[in-house]
Amino acid sequence: MEKTLKQDEIDALFQAARSSTPEAGHAEVRARVVPYNFSSAGQISTDQLRAISMLNDLFARNLTHNLAAWLRTRFQVNLVSAEQIQFNEFLLRIPEISYVASVRLEPLGALSVLQLDLGLAPPVIDLLLGGEGRDGPLRELTDIEESILGSVVEIICRELTAAWQPVGLSFNFERRQMQTQVARVMSVTEKTLCLSFEIRMPHSSGLLNLAFPAVVANTILRRLTADWGRGRRHAGEIRKRMEAAARRIRFGGTLQLPTVRLAAGMVENLEPGMVLRLDQPANTLPEWRVGGQSLFQAQAIRQGAHRAARVEREMVEAEA
Repeated sequence: MEKTLKQDEIDALFQAARSSTPEAGHAEVRARVVPYNFSSAGQISTDQLRAISMLNDLFARNLTHNLAAWLRTRFQVNLVSAEQIQFNEFLLRIPEISYVASVRLEPLGALSVLQLDLGLAPPVIDLLLGGEGRDGPLRELTDIEESILGSVVEIICRELTAAWQPVGLSFNFERRQMQTQVARVMSVTEKTLCLSFEIRMPHSSGLLNLAFPAVVANTILRRLTADWGRGRRHAGEIRKRMEAAARRIRFGGTLQLPTVRLAAGMVENLEPGMVLRLDQPANTLPEWRVGGQSLFQAQAIRQGAHRAARVEREMVEAEA
C-alpha cells in the first residue's frame, strides 16, 4: 500500500531542500576563494625559471673553465638561486665590506648591479701577482688591488654576454660603486631579477650576486618565453580561424605606369595643354601594386561602369 504524504510533510521536505542546497553551494564557493596578494604579480613562472637556470648554468660552466685556466687554480662557480625581489631587499643583503659595480646592459641602456664578496679578492689578487692564492684579512682594496679585481669583473661581464647571447644583451662593466652610491642606480622599490652564484676556490669561497631592473627582467623573460614557445604549433581549428581573419584584411591597390625620372626643369615649366614625354613605349603594361609592392603587370579594362585590371604576368617573370 502506497503512503500518501500530507501537505505539511510535503512543505517540510521542500523547506529542507531549500535550506540545504544553498548552504552546500556557498560552502563550495568559500572553499575556492583565497585572498589575492598583489606583491606576487609578475612572478617568474616555472618555464621561465627553467630557461633562466639553463642560461646561467652555461655562464657558470664557462666562467669556471676560463677563470680556472686564467688563475691556474681550481675555481668552481654554481648557480644558487634566481628570484624576483625589491631592490631595497637586495641592498640589505650586501655586506658592509663588499665590491659593488654598475654594469650597463646594451642595447637597452639600463644599469644593473654586480656584487662580489671581498673575501674572494685576496686569493685572486695573490694568484695574479704570482702567489699561491692564500686567504687574507677582510679589508678595503687599494687602488692597485681594485684595478686587478676590475679585470676579473670584466671577464665576468664577457662570459655573461656570451651566455646571454640568445636574449641579445651585452654586459659592459662601467665602474665600481661605493655603498652610498648603489641606491642611486635604480629605485629602491623597483622589483628586480636577482641571480646568486657561489664561487669556491681552494682557500676561500663567496657569492657573486646580480640584480637586473624590471625593464631588463621583463625583456629577458619575454624573449625566453618566446624562444621556449617557438616550437609550439597552433591547433588546426585556431589556424583556420587565423587564416580566415587574415583574408579579410584590406590593402590599398593601384594600377599605374612604371616609375620614370624627369628633369626638374620639365616639371617647373609645365602649363595646361602641354604634353609631357615619359619616354615609355606605347605598349608598356601598367604595374598593379598592392601595399606599395609591385606584384603583376596588368592591362586596364572596363566592365560596365567599373574599371578593372586584367593580370598579364608576374613582375618576376617580366624582369627576367
